[in-house]
Amino acid sequence: MSYKVMPTAQVDASARVGAGTTVWELAQIREQARLGEGCVVGRGAYIGTGVVVGDRVKIQNYALVYEPAELGDGVFVGPAVVLTNDHNPRSVDPGGRVKRGGDWAPVGVIVEEGASLGARSVCVAPVRVGPWAMVAAGAVVTRDVPAFALVAGVPARRIGWVGRAGVRLVERAGLWECPRTGTRYAECAGGTALEEL
Repeated sequence: MSYKVMPTAQVDASARVGAGTTVWELAQIREQARLGEGCVVGRGAYIGTGVVVGDRVKIQNYALVYEPAELGDGVFVGPAVVLTNDHNPRSVDPGGRVKRGGDWAPVGVIVEEGASLGARSVCVAPVRVGPWAMVAAGAVVTRDVPAFALVAGVPARRIGWVGRAGVRLVERAGLWECPRTGTRYAECAGGTALEEL
């Protein structure tokens, strides 16, 4: 085994776990889940059936990643984050019978490469969080987040832009620049998206 699983963690035999990945205490990885290389799954985290996780992903303590979520390479999922999978959740059907797996169609959250989800944020499926975007702690994401966007609030709204370093970008001469790396970005699509130059 080229990955590490703590004794109290549960990893289903059908799950695929990449080399160098660590699964900490009380975490649960369900059937057919696929985790890439070099990941960290924190204490008490839950990875649902068939969830796909890229390489070098950090899923912090007690995060809940419900199927059919997909996490790209380098994604950060903060403590107690929730990725939902039922757009119209009910325990029972209109007749009062308990709903089972086949009684509803799960919808997923897609988090693209390098994006970060702050502690206790919630992504209400179906939504897509774009590459290198950042969701603030406690935010509730109810619509797609563009690449490099910084979103906060309930519901989450864009309050700025961030670069690959995770630092808020500053506007200079009609462009956006990362104060840490010097990388420059340009707004496109009428100011609703950002692209790296």
